[in-house]
Amino acid sequence: MNIKQAKQELIHPIRAYLARDSFGVYQIPSVRQRPMLLMGPPGIGKTQIMEQIAAETGIGLVAYTITHHTRQSALGLPYIEHHTYDGQDYAVTSYTMSEILASVHQLMERTGVREGILFLDEINCISETLTPMMLQFLQCKTFGNQKIPEGWIIVAAGNPPEYNKSVREFDVVTLDRVRRIDVQEDFAVWKEYAYRRGLHGAVISYLDIRKENFYQIESAADGMQFATARGWEDLAALLTVYESLELPVDREVIGQYIQLPRIAKDFANYLELYQKYQRAYRVDEILEGQWEPVLASELNAAPFDETLSVLGLLLSRVSERARLAWEQDVLTDALYADLTRVKGAMTTTSVSQALTAIITERSQTLTAGREAGTLDSDSTHRMQQELQILEQYLHAVQPETVVEDAFACAKEQFAAQTEKRAQAATEEGQGLDNVFRFLEESVGESQEMVMFATELTANFYTAWYIQNCGCEAYYLFDDAQSKILDEIAQMKN
Repeated sequence: MNIKQAKQELIHPIRAYLARDSFGVYQIPSVRQRPMLLMGPPGIGKTQIMEQIAAETGIGLVAYTITHHTRQSALGLPYIEHHTYDGQDYAVTSYTMSEILASVHQLMERTGVREGILFLDEINCISETLTPMMLQFLQCKTFGNQKIPEGWIIVAAGNPPEYNKSVREFDVVTLDRVRRIDVQEDFAVWKEYAYRRGLHGAVISYLDIRKENFYQIESAADGMQFATARGWEDLAALLTVYESLELPVDREVIGQYIQLPRIAKDFANYLELYQKYQRAYRVDEILEGQWEPVLASELNAAPFDETLSVLGLLLSRVSERARLAWEQDVLTDALYADLTRVKGAMTTTSVSQALTAIITERSQTLTAGREAGTLDSDSTHRMQQELQILEQYLHAVQPETVVEDAFACAKEQFAAQTEKRAQAATEEGQGLDNVFRFLEESVGESQEMVMFATELTANFYTAWYIQNCGCEAYYLFDDAQSKILDEIAQMKN
């Protein structure tokens, strides 16, 4: 299965394991809560989905790469205790708490989160001295003589033998005590994730053309050579920052992430062309509706690969604007809920005191969420923006002594935020209309136009925008408007 399906296969048993009966007892006792074992190639997102699952389910996450541990740090250090049995004293070996279990308890103490996931990566690459202890942990959920806290679920991950010479095969006894989930790379699923994360358009459009280069691992005379999903994502993040700093990205830089020379060279060549098309086609001018007629003619006569690259450039820009509109919409809704709370508290407290209480609460939630791993990057960024704007509201209302005047001041501040939301939506709508006009002028109702419209539907942010704000040019391209909206709704769900 692909990584998206594996994520659902993990979420369902996690929810089942954490379900309680009317007396607050877990319906599936710990002894029947099988650890889950993810097996798949390196770099396809196994660790990434654990962070997503923790954020979506609101539980904690403690992650360890088990190969980094010695027997002493994983099991704990031995020490001697003295006990009396049948009137005779004995020296008994005991163990300090495992560093791994101590991290779980520390997270619980810091955040107050009582349930979570203990994720152990590279589980089948442990040393020979760790093997018996790890098998005991998977079977009995104990390190040494300490048990994992109730409410914490074990998830482990490993690589098949063909990807790692250090792999140790699990025996039947162990496999019969875990839920094994085999995962494979899948570009279509990764592209959906890449759109949502706002990865650099050059990486997405290149892999759309060269899908076979998305994931490759080959043996060479000097070792393994590879291109992985992790490598492409990290490279995309680097490209975005390098671009903003106007730093060059050459084949050497690319090869540090895409460690398969022929693919690194191919992408380096593509990136040069991508940047050339970026300058030649002046995408921002197209979004503003200010292109020269000759530009449409040039795209009409361009080779197919060039046309796809330009489509990727256009999609990347409208996706960025749609993401901004989405962020402003979510932020505005959050601030509206905050002001509603302030209004409800006005009978018993001042506006500034109500705002201060909300700011304190949001700050604590943000800190706890970061430590527990229950907030994804989008939620973290949105809460940071919300806190910043609430601080501005507080500063604006503090001079007011009359409660009604203070709230009117806060509403005035909020009106500026609703205007920003409207402006972001308007700019995206105008940009989409202009892009469709440009494509109609250059490629008409061609295969390329179909591909562009399809990508708009597959992209989370543009799909959200079309569903919530509309796009007449998009609807005109396909008369079956209701069918399109149904497809978008299904994808969103």
